[in-house]
Amino acid sequence: MNNRAGGLVFAVTLALAPPAWAHVDEYFDSVEAPHGGQLRMTGPYHLELVATEGELTIYVTDHADNKISVGGGLAKATVETGQIRNQVNLHPVADNVLKGSGAFSLTAETVVIVFIKLPDQDAHSARFMPLRPKGAFVEKPKDGTSPPDGETHHHHHHPPKH
Repeated sequence: MNNRAGGLVFAVTLALAPPAWAHVDEYFDSVEAPHGGQLRMTGPYHLELVATEGELTIYVTDHADNKISVGGGLAKATVETGQIRNQVNLHPVADNVLKGSGAFSLTAETVVIVFIKLPDQDAHSARFMPLRPKGAFVEKPKDGTSPPDGETHHHHHHPPKH
């Protein structure tokens, strides 16, 4: 009977645990972000980047999508397009919103790396490709080589139940 009870406890725990894929970039790329941007997880935060020509906006929430105050926080972004890099300082403009502007252009290959440090918290960073088409995730083969041109990873994820 103990083995059966132990198995039942294990099965219930496994069933109630959030799926491992719930916080990977590929999952966030499949979810519609609240402000139309790109979502990423870093440490205890979910960050949503809304990027337009010359302007970046970051929305900060916790894992339950509750707003996190950014008052007194520091943040910056590095915008990389090809060999061109631009630094953008991000400043709190609302409860959970950071904004910054600079002289940069966006392409599908643009990478934006955001560094954020909120009061009494550790610093965190997240990597975005804001204009990359949804579903454009390319899975690397297990041998570390790149997949052949045009090959991408396709499967479906379902949003978590909150």
